[in-house]
Amino acid sequence: MGVMKHYRELLPVTDKTPEVNLEEGNTPLIYLPRVSSRLGIKLYGKFEGCNPSGSFKDRGMFLAVAKALEDGKRAVICASTGNTSASAAAYAASQGIPCFVLLPAGKVALGKLAQALMYGAKVIAVKGNFDRALELAREGAEKTGCAMVNSVNPYRLIGQRSGAWEICDVLGKAPDWHAIPVGNAGNISAYWAGYNEYKRIGKIDKLPRMMGFQAEGAAPLVYNRPCPNPETVATAIRIGNPVSAHLARAAVSESGGEFNAVTDEQILEAQRILAAEGGVFAEPASCAPLAGLLKLQRAGKLPEGITVTMILTGNGLKDPDTAMSQVGRPTEINDNLEDLMRVLEGK
Repeated sequence: MGVMKHYRELLPVTDKTPEVNLEEGNTPLIYLPRVSSRLGIKLYGKFEGCNPSGSFKDRGMFLAVAKALEDGKRAVICASTGNTSASAAAYAASQGIPCFVLLPAGKVALGKLAQALMYGAKVIAVKGNFDRALELAREGAEKTGCAMVNSVNPYRLIGQRSGAWEICDVLGKAPDWHAIPVGNAGNISAYWAGYNEYKRIGKIDKLPRMMGFQAEGAAPLVYNRPCPNPETVATAIRIGNPVSAHLARAAVSESGGEFNAVTDEQILEAQRILAAEGGVFAEPASCAPLAGLLKLQRAGKLPEGITVTMILTGNGLKDPDTAMSQVGRPTEINDNLEDLMRVLEGK
């Protein structure tokens, strides 16, 4: 159905708003029994990797592009660590308008770069980090009249609220904790706004604690200072000066939540656990929340029996190289039954 049709009454759309739809949203909320047992909680993963371009960015991109077209814009521009570029390029392609993408050179997973190029975007590699690419994109938008579709665009964050609505629709309530990776920091505030909207209209009667997780090498909100040279294997959250930091801080403060940092080793461990014990393959940044929950559980700071939703922001196929670097290679045999039986019998 797409988010615009499903939640039209909660979105700022009019009869003049073009329908932009790639059937985004309605992603599975997966109960993870084995991981839940490990943690002593009821854990659900909202698998945003099932969106059309493979990440949560599609939830807001449809609305950003629709409102840009309504406003007479005929091109879009963004800076990206990968997922925004793929999403913007996909929706621009669906509407037949140009898309310009600024990426930090050499810092984007190849799966995401391939998507942007295949969708037909003009990809510009900036010799600098994401924060500098974002500054340039904003300046370029001002000078050319292109629509800026990063999360500085308010429609992006409004569309992303729909993830919270879907969670509540499935659970019949809000979770106790909402665990989410934090990079440019728009998504955590979007979910918080979504939960608040559902409480305002009587769909839920309580709000969750918002728990934001950052990579140790890119954790400006954890340490309350910009990180000028962010580094982490979780490329989607490799951001040192998040543009929506003030919104994220408000969401965490108002909900009684907190920010936490996790190491790359903890993120990769969580990625393996999620795949091997949950059957879900998510990109490294998506696994920061699970890494954080494991860290809190080991420290005795994870309440037993609570219901937790974690946002798995992107598909693991976005960054297969990182996954392959941690796992063994296939076992090779000759084409005969004897060799196969030796492997099957563990010899």
